[in-house]
Amino acid sequence: MTMMTSTRRLRAAVVGGGIGGLSAANALHRRGIEVTVYEQAKALGEVGAGVFIYPNSLRQLERMGFADALAAVGAKVGSGSEYCRMDGTVVGPILTTDSTGWNGLYGMHRADLLDVLARGLPAGVVRADHRCTGFAQDGAVARLSFANGERAEADVVIAADGIHSVLQRYVVAPQPPEYSGVRAYRGLIAREKLPGWRKEAHQVWMGDGKHFMVFPVRSGALLNYVGFVPTSTETIESWSAAGDRDELAASFQGWDPCVTDLLQKVETCFWWGLYDRRPLASWTNGRLALLGDAAHAMLPHLGQGANQAIEDAVALAVLLEGREAADVPAILTRYERLRRARTDVVQAEARQNGLRYDSKYASLEQRDREIANAAEFRKWLYDYDVEKAAIAARDHGEALRGVTADSWRRP
Repeated sequence: MTMMTSTRRLRAAVVGGGIGGLSAANALHRRGIEVTVYEQAKALGEVGAGVFIYPNSLRQLERMGFADALAAVGAKVGSGSEYCRMDGTVVGPILTTDSTGWNGLYGMHRADLLDVLARGLPAGVVRADHRCTGFAQDGAVARLSFANGERAEADVVIAADGIHSVLQRYVVAPQPPEYSGVRAYRGLIAREKLPGWRKEAHQVWMGDGKHFMVFPVRSGALLNYVGFVPTSTETIESWSAAGDRDELAASFQGWDPCVTDLLQKVETCFWWGLYDRRPLASWTNGRLALLGDAAHAMLPHLGQGANQAIEDAVALAVLLEGREAADVPAILTRYERLRRARTDVVQAEARQNGLRYDSKYASLEQRDREIANAAEFRKWLYDYDVEKAAIAARDHGEALRGVTADSWRRP
């Protein structure tokens, strides 16, 4: 690959204005790449729900200049975080730091995170009301078409348009997402309604084929709760589908009073079906690259969906920095090689962690041992520095140790 010798900056088009898309736009902009984000909604925004920002992505966002903004709207997660059985018996602590002890972990309201990312971009970068309907490319340029009749050209197109990605079909043959058999009820509740709640705690209760979790968001003023319940009826994937509050409460009847007391105070909730995909055969095609859920949709049982999308964004920006348009297809192939060795592992572990949380084990003691041992995997997850890995791949054609599928198990 050659370093750029012309004065024209590389042009990137990002399809999708969610966490992955806006993270990609910020990472690209900060490395001198001209970027435009095309979002299908008429305005940026997202239905309120909680999301974790873990050390592996927070260190990247802080390097982009978002440390103060995230600290202002996030809720620090730390002391008192623990796994419990359904009756409240403590299984063990939840790891909330990387291996150095850095507590880089926030509970975030998605709308707050999106607002921080959007404010980091220059005016005009995000173009709302642009639903992408088509993609084409030749040896010189990629072209996008939109439902509003507009067209756009770019040197590289990044599909950050989610698990139901419109652009994914231009990379691989369409395959439907796989339903997990689980419906998740979620909602927000004012912390003042639960005055005895631990301020920084992320708590998970496990058992009886289901699990329940709570963590703080929006500077600790709100608690985000999620109840994961098995269902024989496939549920749509939607952040805004109204759930049955009474059905949610009944699903956890007889559990730890901490859970049942919280649910008594819930007035409304939402639900969505949980889907993921098996690893795709490919993430890239010429000048088109998939990112985030479009590339590696995963179940939420590690809380890594948004975090892995942020890692994708940083890796792409590093690899594209200073390059010529002619280099893009080769760069995207390198991006896929670098990233999928890690995301394949995270996808698989998210599925396995869901089985642990739902106590689908003949022996709960075995489940509890695996929960305790999972701290080593979490350290591998949180210690990873995608920027350093991408710089090594860019400058030396190598990936750092710690990226391969079995490396986290090594002593």
